Amino acid sequence: MGSIYLIRHGQASFGSANYDELSPRGWQQSRVLGQHLQALGVQFDAVMTGTLQRQIHTWDGICEGAGWGHHEPLRHPGLNEYDSGAVLRAHLPEPLGKPDTPELRRLHFQKLREGLKAWIAGTLKPDGMPSYADWVAAQQDALQKAHALAPNGRVAIVSSGGPITTLIGGLTGMPPESSIELNLRIKNTAIAELVTTSRRMSLLSFNETPHLQTPATQDLLTYA
Repeated sequence: MGSIYLIRHGQASFGSANYDELSPRGWQQSRVLGQHLQALGVQFDAVMTGTLQRQIHTWDGICEGAGWGHHEPLRHPGLNEYDSGAVLRAHLPEPLGKPDTPELRRLHFQKLREGLKAWIAGTLKPDGMPSYADWVAAQQDALQKAHALAPNGRVAIVSSGGPITTLIGGLTGMPPESSIELNLRIKNTAIAELVTTSRRMSLLSFNETPHLQTPATQDLLTYA
């Protein structure tokens, strides 16, 4: 029996010109998670990330916090997030304003939900993105490859909210549209743990952030 830790990246730079980089808080979240894992005696037999900078740098921060030195992960593009900008551009005739107020942030995520549902249904084809079915198939391939790296050990996958919640949805039989809501509620650097055998994988826990629940770290909790 083995286990796979699905770890969401730290807070990225939402609303900036380059979303795909950790904010200062995202780096801090990652380091705190590494400290927490080290304190528990958790070590990984294999590690996989997507190819996005926010995922790779989250693993770097975990290693720094745990004092593990640099461990280069295996990278798999099947763990990359969908392109929310492409979804919104395909869904809306006019661009939304910069989401820098509570009202505009709510509108941003409302329209993103609508666009994602249309992409899942096959009625929206965002530029540069695969079909939803092909996107899910790439995630499944990444998960199987990660499991094969250490079938009876502990594997870390550092990815994004979309792939993590979609994989969990597939394991639990959840409708694809429901995974959208999970995705929008998953916390930065949250852990979901899968228990694995040679025949199956099952969900043990989801959206766990014990490292962000101490008096010293609770102000670090974020979702975007």
